[in-house]
Amino acid sequence: MNAALKEWAIAVEALTQGKTILLLRKGGIREERGRFTVAHHQVWLYPTYEHQQPNLLKSPYDQQVQPVPSGWHPEQVVLTSWAEITHVLPIQQEAAVQALLPFHIWNEAWVSDRLRWKPQQPLYGLLLRVHALETPLTVPYHSDYGGCKSWIELPTSFTNAKAQAVLTDASYQDVVSQIQQIVGIGEKE
Repeated sequence: MNAALKEWAIAVEALTQGKTILLLRKGGIREERGRFTVAHHQVWLYPTYEHQQPNLLKSPYDQQVQPVPSGWHPEQVVLTSWAEITHVLPIQQEAAVQALLPFHIWNEAWVSDRLRWKPQQPLYGLLLRVHALETPLTVPYHSDYGGCKSWIELPTSFTNAKAQAVLTDASYQDVVSQIQQIVGIGEKE
């Protein structure tokens, strides 16, 4: 496995701590064909820092982010987890966006704005079964990893990395069921 999903570092931390299983995506400017698609179902969670903004997060996450200058990235990126993307749920209704607020880290203004941006395209809810690494892995930053895109390919597959699911099967399935009820029955992707 060398595919990685880029996400704000604060979101990766919340996922890895089992505080959420839900990411919301419309895709970056550099997405293939201008649309978000799920290119891989098992991915490393690659933390990014540049676009994190405290004013787009709910408390206490807004207190945990230190903004960085545009274009900043660490020379070495620490991977703390990988995930299986178990469900991809299109979300197009404002009522569903509001009902999902307890299940993710972003604030109401951010998710409403994301829903309205490119209104012909849905907002996608990705449900992730996250596995925390026993020993974090470090990869050097490469300029190809930059930019507004969701997916990157790491140069090495870390097949020997030991990890453990952050939620039990029952806990994970309980949250999945709650989210599916809000957005309507979602099919496993």
